[in-house]
Amino acid sequence: MLTREEGSLTRAVEKQTARIPSMVFLGLAGASIAGALAAFLAGRRQLAAFIGEWAPTVLLLGVYNKLVKEAT
Repeated sequence: MLTREEGSLTRAVEKQTARIPSMVFLGLAGASIAGALAAFLAGRRQLAAFIGEWAPTVLLLGVYNKLVKEAT
């Protein structure tokens, strides 16, 4: 059977990541969406698109956070 071992850096990152409450990621994603909407309404469409692209990334980090918490 093949086993995969994580490196010490990965374990250290996961240990710190698991300490962040899941609500933080949801709040950051919501703030990104609100910021993108505000920029869009102010006529800054490129900035709005840039800020709006943060939401999926933050949510993905939240999913990773949840998986790390479940695995430990």
